Amino acid sequence: MSKDLGIVVEGGGMRGIYAAGVLDEMLLRGIVADGLVGVSAGIIHGISYVSNQCGRNIRYTLKYRDNKRFMSMSSFFKTGNICETEFCYDEIPYKLSRFDFETFKERAEYIKTYSVVTSLETGKAEYIRLHDLETQMDAVRASASLPLISENVEYNGRFYLDGGTADSIPLGFMLEHGYKKNIVILTRPEGYVKKADSTFPLLKAKYKDYPAYVEACRNRHFMYNDELALVEHTEKAGDALVIRPSRSVKVGRAESKTDRIKRMYKLGRFDAKNIFDSGKYEDFIKDI
Repeated sequence: MSKDLGIVVEGGGMRGIYAAGVLDEMLLRGIVADGLVGVSAGIIHGISYVSNQCGRNIRYTLKYRDNKRFMSMSSFFKTGNICETEFCYDEIPYKLSRFDFETFKERAEYIKTYSVVTSLETGKAEYIRLHDLETQMDAVRASASLPLISENVEYNGRFYLDGGTADSIPLGFMLEHGYKKNIVILTRPEGYVKKADSTFPLLKAKYKDYPAYVEACRNRHFMYNDELALVEHTEKAGDALVIRPSRSVKVGRAESKTDRIKRMYKLGRFDAKNIFDSGKYEDFIKDI
């Protein structure tokens, strides 16, 4: 195991199942990094990589996607969250698709794992080091709680929402923390450029008591495109191995069609397999 290898996992709602496919391929090949940072759906899938549970995320996603408690506007109107908190962060990991908390705790000692959240007070990203998910699951939930369709999540006395608002692709964070080589898993194909959020007027109205957060929402597309530029620059320098969808798959943020979800997952497996079979990974890590 190298001592300078990091993994950066972008979110994207149901598009994030692509990252689950990539991470499962890495688990099957015994690729163990020194650190992982995930955003929103990225950390949801990332924690199963750290707990060494290959296939867990695609299994429960396909099994429960049609359950209204998993993700639906019905859940939003009943609970204030499009993904019901009790079902997704209690019943699934503890009963229905058990998360291996002990293995996570053991492996998180040497795979430093970070959940990116956005502070409502400051509008800035915070990076919560995960050690024990039996006590820190709210740090994961906060990262994956999308504005407008989720309640604010309290963690250690402060309120947070979706980490992607302030830092969608946290490669810069990993570089600053000594991870010289990073596998960057993106959930959009090459050439994607983010545009201004059409829901900004609603965001501005709902979060008027959090002006710094509103500004982060206003500027998110600038931040995102700047981060894509950093990924490209780092890739050209030989310090980022980028794995992204090799073709466009029609998968919405709240995709309900399980055949599309399955195709996106399989594409992640396929793209990762091609990269790892090509020898690019060995060339990438040869200097660390």
